[in-house]
Amino acid sequence: MSSVKRKAPWRLARLSELRRTAGFRMALLFMCLYGVIAVLLFAFLYIQISGYAVARIDEWLPRGRNAMLRGDMAQLRTRVDEHLKIDPENERPYALFDRTGRRLAGTFTGPMPFPVHDGRPYTVEVIGEGRGEGRVAGKPRTLRAGAWLMPDGQVLVVSQDMAEIEAFDALLLKALATAAAIALLMGLAGAVLIGRRAVARLDAITDAIQAIVSGDLSQRLPTGRGGSAGDDLDRLVTVVNGMLNDIERLMHEVKGACDNIAHDLRTPLARLLAGLERAQRRANSAADYQEAVEAAIAETLGLLTIFNAMLRISEVEDGARRAGFTDIDLAAITDDAVEFYAPSADEKRITLAYAHDTAAVPMRGDASLLFEAVGNLIDNAIKFTPEGGRITVALNVRHGAIRLDVHDSGPGIDPLERESVFLRFHRSEGSRHLPGNGLGLSLVAAVAKLHGLQAAVFDSQQGCHIVLRTAAPKPAA
Repeated sequence: MSSVKRKAPWRLARLSELRRTAGFRMALLFMCLYGVIAVLLFAFLYIQISGYAVARIDEWLPRGRNAMLRGDMAQLRTRVDEHLKIDPENERPYALFDRTGRRLAGTFTGPMPFPVHDGRPYTVEVIGEGRGEGRVAGKPRTLRAGAWLMPDGQVLVVSQDMAEIEAFDALLLKALATAAAIALLMGLAGAVLIGRRAVARLDAITDAIQAIVSGDLSQRLPTGRGGSAGDDLDRLVTVVNGMLNDIERLMHEVKGACDNIAHDLRTPLARLLAGLERAQRRANSAADYQEAVEAAIAETLGLLTIFNAMLRISEVEDGARRAGFTDIDLAAITDDAVEFYAPSADEKRITLAYAHDTAAVPMRGDASLLFEAVGNLIDNAIKFTPEGGRITVALNVRHGAIRLDVHDSGPGIDPLERESVFLRFHRSEGSRHLPGNGLGLSLVAAVAKLHGLQAAVFDSQQGCHIVLRTAAPKPAA
């Protein structure tokens, strides 16, 4: 048989199926969201940077006009023509037009009429004259220009070539597009990594679930590196693992209960069968048959007692009795239980001491169930305490928390069995010779849980120490 481990049919092995994972979709959603934000940011940057460059030109145009108007106005035409000497590349074309729109001087070839004559900047496209490096005659060029009307009716035009700004804008757009593409690729890569990580965790979780379904209840769902303090999936896994712990515990309890039932019922059933067979073989008279029938009835009643106790525990654990809760006094119930079992303690010459620091302990509950639970604790203590021993029952309230202690001087409970004594039919090897069915403490635990109490076995230097208690109330905020 091949030892290669086959992948489960649900395993997401293909990269194309990453889109089905919540992590990948969430990453894509955030990438789209931040993509929109990035586009808006890039557009804002482009408009601001490009507008700043145009604004610098608009600020220069009046200064260029003022430079031309310095000196004698009669020499304005000459100064416009001589401007080309200091601007051989013709990056800043100047021109002077007469009243009819005929160009008198300069290299500005823009169309007429001008939109305004008050110097407000405007953008115009003209046909180039081939002057300047890289310029071709007849090729359109974009100029930022301003026109001013002179006192003699002539029009002075000052402009600047927009080629550098257009090249800068193209470079800026290219840079922004490149940055957007890189961000998109990085976002996709991040989404793929997140998706693959989610797939890996999902595969591990599904493998663990499949093992659990196959019967391995010791398996637990794996958590991420953060453990219970990690992400939301870790929180869910932690809760599920807690549920699996309870399921495994309950399954072990059921198995233990079944084993204990088989162990404890086998003996009375064997006695019942042996008695009936013996009566069949040896009985010679009606008296013999009557004796056999009475013995069988006694054994059957004992079995019915066990099953009735089991049904009672199930009824208590089901919580149906909670609907009949009333206001009761736990101190009065404990008083009655101690008084009821005092004669049994006296028969074994056991000292039964009872101490409580409050006259009343009001609570909501079922008085008969609590009496039975407290009575079971006292009865167990009497059963396991040797003659001449001592049993102490104490009831007190500290900081709003109720606590009932039953402490005896018997052999005590092995530390390894302190959790098991509250399971159904659990009986230690040292107590199987004593009468009982191992359901007393199970009923105590069920009644305690129904009333919001916790049953626990505490350390004791001698004997057994069992406590029923409530948690202290949380202080008000």
